[in-house]
Amino acid sequence: MDKRVLGVLLCAIFVFGTTHLFGRDNQALIAAGKQATLAKVFNIKDYGAIGDGVAMETEAVQKTIDACHTAGGGIVWVPAGDFQVGTIRLKSNVTLSLDYGASLLGSRNLADYPTEGLDDPREGGPRCLIYAVNATNITIEGLGVIDGRGTPEFFPRFSSGSRRERLPRPRLVRMVNCDQLTFSGVTYKRPAFWGLHLIDCKNIHFNAVTVRFRNNNYNNDGLDLDGCENVLIENCNIDSGDDAICLKSSKNPCRNIIVRGCEVASNTAALKLGTSSRGGFIDVGVTNCYFHDSPMGAIKLQLVDGGRLENVDISRIVMEDVGNPIFIRLGNRGRTYTKRRGQKQDANVKPEGARVGTLKDVRIRDLVAKVTGEDKSRSGPIMITGIPGHYVEDVILENIKISYPGGGTQEDTERVVPEDIARYPEQFFFGVLPSWGAYIRHARNIEFINVELKSRTTDVRQKMYMEDVVGFVER
Repeated sequence: MDKRVLGVLLCAIFVFGTTHLFGRDNQALIAAGKQATLAKVFNIKDYGAIGDGVAMETEAVQKTIDACHTAGGGIVWVPAGDFQVGTIRLKSNVTLSLDYGASLLGSRNLADYPTEGLDDPREGGPRCLIYAVNATNITIEGLGVIDGRGTPEFFPRFSSGSRRERLPRPRLVRMVNCDQLTFSGVTYKRPAFWGLHLIDCKNIHFNAVTVRFRNNNYNNDGLDLDGCENVLIENCNIDSGDDAICLKSSKNPCRNIIVRGCEVASNTAALKLGTSSRGGFIDVGVTNCYFHDSPMGAIKLQLVDGGRLENVDISRIVMEDVGNPIFIRLGNRGRTYTKRRGQKQDANVKPEGARVGTLKDVRIRDLVAKVTGEDKSRSGPIMITGIPGHYVEDVILENIKISYPGGGTQEDTERVVPEDIARYPEQFFFGVLPSWGAYIRHARNIEFINVELKSRTTDVRQKMYMEDVVGFVER
């Protein structure tokens, strides 16, 4: 597809709505598809690639990309075979197209991921398998596989015998300040670190992408979008080790994001806004998704580094076998991202300097969830909480049905819940809460409309707990 057409379509989504858009512009989509079939094709085997899974093919693949770019653009064709590569750099007007049976296999040697010429990101190190910067009109498509092979055996998290000296691990994909990006059909597997990380990019389309990162290494996020604008994520199937669909804003806001028709599972969160939240999150819509097998929680909306989280609309969600179903948190970690810092999980950590932001205008509706798990801190209630003097505001939950495992004791009802103002926010850090259905603190104008909360076994805690809440309405 012509990326200029795609960019216009993505922007129009937020103006006209998806039904009107795709009904009106089918002809433009078909015309763009026909144009794509006329693109010049560059076969990596014509540039020396072998495809036996043993030879290092980095140079051959890069030569193909460079030739395609120099010729004004086209398709870099990866035919069936196993092609082992280190870092490759995609460039403007290049489509990387993988056939069924084609695999790009990440080298298991860290030396094949050089840092020379790569920018230094605000989070994590620069190494990655696929890289692009300041480029436009890039596509990764097809029925093939991009497999980082980033297992701990080859890419350990820490040096031998030490849990303090962290070792570098490459991401699978990293793109910076790029425009008009398409990811379609490819299966992504086994990154050593984060998976697909886009920073300050715009006009992005993920369609029918498959992610298989679970139980591979540490920090295996699925899609990390930092400061990105005009994004459509649809029809994707994601199973990640860490956060699956994760919006970040270490500098610029994430704005105009649509997620729809996705099946998502994660060891930590199916959908997260945060933790990096200096720029904020504005105009985000998530609809018609299935979140499952997420023991640490499903939906996490977090604003802890300043910025604004506003106008988030989540609807038509089915959840099964998840931990804490909804976690909405306004905090004061206060990270400015002017220097590199690790995550602080100490309850006594202090704010880092950025002002407290605002979190408001959140609507979650038409949601059905089954919460499971034996750990009551991870299978706890809806949690909506600000901090003293700073409220979460204007949150509407409508047509919600959630089933909880129960099991709360009298001792649980007497717990004093810490504020944890500056700590890295995970709901289970607050411990077992004194309610089983919903816990709301430091909040204003919260509405529960047709919200049905049930416990499958006896739970002596109260159904709902509220503290410093102004203007709560239940109907």
